[in-house]
Amino acid sequence: MATTLTKARTSGAAYQLHSLDRAVSILDLLGESSSPLSLADICQQMALHKSTAHRSLMVLENRSLIERTGDNRFRLGMRLHELGNRAVQQVDLRTRANPYFSRLSAGLGETIHLGILNKTSVVYLDKMELKHKVCLQSRAGNSNPVYCTSMGKALLAFQPLEVIDRIIAKIRFVRYTEKTICTREALLKSLDKVRECGYSIDDQEIEMGVRCVGAPIFDSNHRPIAAMSVSGPSSRITLQSVPSIAEQVLRCSREISASFGAKLTGRPYLHSAS
Repeated sequence: MATTLTKARTSGAAYQLHSLDRAVSILDLLGESSSPLSLADICQQMALHKSTAHRSLMVLENRSLIERTGDNRFRLGMRLHELGNRAVQQVDLRTRANPYFSRLSAGLGETIHLGILNKTSVVYLDKMELKHKVCLQSRAGNSNPVYCTSMGKALLAFQPLEVIDRIIAKIRFVRYTEKTICTREALLKSLDKVRECGYSIDDQEIEMGVRCVGAPIFDSNHRPIAAMSVSGPSSRITLQSVPSIAEQVLRCSREISASFGAKLTGRPYLHSAS
């Protein structure tokens, strides 16, 4: 019985991988074509049965990865354009931030992170360590909750109010330490302070003994596209030293923002959704 179940699971996984590979091949085909393709064109060029091709096309269309023309042909969808722009932006973010991070890290000797918002989490794009290293689960590709990280709070604080409400409504608060923010009200109060100061603090909220100072990075439309943070042991990043460190973090984040065309005067501000 166990062997039968294992074979069934293996077979199912193989089918899913094959289906994914087929869908990507369809995207490649449409991308290489100079004009939209019909279902018959796709079946012929990929040697697919009509029902098989149709299933893949429906999944891709439902995800806006492809779109249907008026004469029932298919072409690449705008969702791919959006994803492509994000990919370029993320690569560009790391490239642009690196020289600023190098100077800041050399001066402070602490770990510096770069991250972006993804639903209710902040995803780490880059991590720079020089003199001092901190044992954090923060390598590129990892993620942590927005509500208990300095980058997460920096990113969340400057979103449109309706976006903030929508994100907070989806958060499942988990207490990682005795200092973790665990209520909507406490998080909103913390975000108010971030907007007032321009920077954010993770005061041992996800790991005891580790304190982080973060700030948002804005694009030319003054929208927060990323955030950065300086992280270190609370014995080195003391509450007394936070204002001085925050000043350097803000200067760095503003320089990176300026490289994207942001013209910031005074502290960052909350923009509307328009």
